[in-house]
Amino acid sequence: MDQFVRLNVWSGPRNISTALMYSFAQRSDTTVVDEPLYAHYLSTTDADEYHPLAEETLKTQSADYLEVLQEIMLAPPVAPVMFFKQMTHHLVNLPWDFLQEMTNVILIRDPVDMLPSYAHQVSMPSMHDVGYAANVKLYDYLSQHGQKPCIIDSKRVLQNPEGVLSKMCEVVGIPFDPAMLSWPAGARPEDGAWAPAWYDSVHRSTGFMKYKPKTTPFPEHLKPLLAECQPLYDQLLQLAI
Repeated sequence: MDQFVRLNVWSGPRNISTALMYSFAQRSDTTVVDEPLYAHYLSTTDADEYHPLAEETLKTQSADYLEVLQEIMLAPPVAPVMFFKQMTHHLVNLPWDFLQEMTNVILIRDPVDMLPSYAHQVSMPSMHDVGYAANVKLYDYLSQHGQKPCIIDSKRVLQNPEGVLSKMCEVVGIPFDPAMLSWPAGARPEDGAWAPAWYDSVHRSTGFMKYKPKTTPFPEHLKPLLAECQPLYDQLLQLAI
């Protein structure tokens, strides 16, 4: 590559975002960063009251978004590709103009699969917690400012990792690397302080696991939220590669 790429991959929770971070970490040209705006989010919302390991996160990560932008996200790159695993709902209480200096990808997941998984950690999630409205808002913002963000769907990635990741790499302007398809089991040094609460299945994996649809009944208490999330997911799915 002739120049570096600062790559934000924006996701909701309980997606395959950590697996994707592990995938990119296998590239020799890439440095990965795990959710640099998480402490900012916890410190400026009430999420610190119910997110697992919130206290540990706030102790180990700067909550000053300007410091995060200047010293991490927009700092001189240490590798040709800087991969930032991001949560879309972390984009609160800060200006969005920095997004125009970076390449942005939106990772989505069917709420039928995501919501029951997330409810294991947060029993009564809100739309703000799960990020579907934020994904649409982010897509609209980027489109209005001259970017057409690549959208990838987790189910499609799991069904065809090489095909979807190859296309994603093409869209963001980097070469595909077959090393992205597997990784060693276990934790990575880049894992955030919240990893013990969220990353167990990824730590047991060595690659993208095959997609398996949910077989248990969808929880009744999540159905109103599902009705809100589904049309937003469907809207973005139509644009996914």
